[in-house]
Amino acid sequence: MQWLADVFADGQGSLFERVLQPLMFQLGLGNLLPDGYNATGWLLVGLLQLVVLLGVIGPLERWRPVQPVTDFKAVWVDVLYTLIHRLGVFRLALFFTLDPLFDAGFGALRVAGWETFQLDAVWPGVTDVAWVSLLLYLVVLDFVNYWVHRAEHQWHWWWQLHALHHAQTQVTMWSDNRNHLLDDVLRAMIFVVVAQAIGIAPGQFVAIVAFTQLSESFQHANVRLWFGRVGERLWISPRFHRLHHAAGIGHESGAPQTLGGHNFGVLLPWWDMWFGTANFEVRFDPTGVRDQLEQGRDYGRGFWSQQRLGVLRLLGRA
Repeated sequence: MQWLADVFADGQGSLFERVLQPLMFQLGLGNLLPDGYNATGWLLVGLLQLVVLLGVIGPLERWRPVQPVTDFKAVWVDVLYTLIHRLGVFRLALFFTLDPLFDAGFGALRVAGWETFQLDAVWPGVTDVAWVSLLLYLVVLDFVNYWVHRAEHQWHWWWQLHALHHAQTQVTMWSDNRNHLLDDVLRAMIFVVVAQAIGIAPGQFVAIVAFTQLSESFQHANVRLWFGRVGERLWISPRFHRLHHAAGIGHESGAPQTLGGHNFGVLLPWWDMWFGTANFEVRFDPTGVRDQLEQGRDYGRGFWSQQRLGVLRLLGRA
């Protein structure tokens, strides 16, 4: 693990010194060099993820596709979402808007005597081992992710935003980041607070987010693949998650307009198993939202139309 960390740090330093640092000086942003260095880490992670998407997951989609890709425009819009998130554009926007507010808020709490609960210090000699603490944080954040995801499906106002993610009838490895930006902001705020509350180090947080994103891209892949009876209960497969995208099964189950569904887990299916929302049927159903498929409701074709309609749905005007 240390070897990988050293290799990544060398790559981050090289990219920063050769590309980002000169650019920041030219733009008069020399006072933000430490933040620029951190941003370089996110950029490098995103570039590595794109390499895996194109070099590993892409060939799997061509090997055993669930469905032929016929709507290339829809897929290209998903590619745009992926680039916005994986290359750091979304995080850059957060840096200039929400980060200062969070920094001020956490600073005020610390001055008032609030201390971060160090989760990796619960069992000295065990949980403070680097790989153990990383796994511990991964499990805790995945548990939070499960409940956030369930809320997106069960709270009507939040579903109006999250429905955009499910309106894709051509689900591919690019579909993971197809979200309304307001939905992404809400999720980012929750996980920043949780990460701060349990003491995740910045480097660990980057590693967990990067790993989670890559796994989610694989789960959305247009590939007819499952992990077998045992494997399906250890890690979420493309089959398990695709059923979550199936209209009337994975979400909006039961009568029309009844929210709910199955397979809300992000990395681990354990939470679905424990809380009764798991569906392990080996099937690959068409994806989409019920009112979109049955009533022709418009969720938008392009990036900006999708964002605009999401706001209108939230306000009850679409």
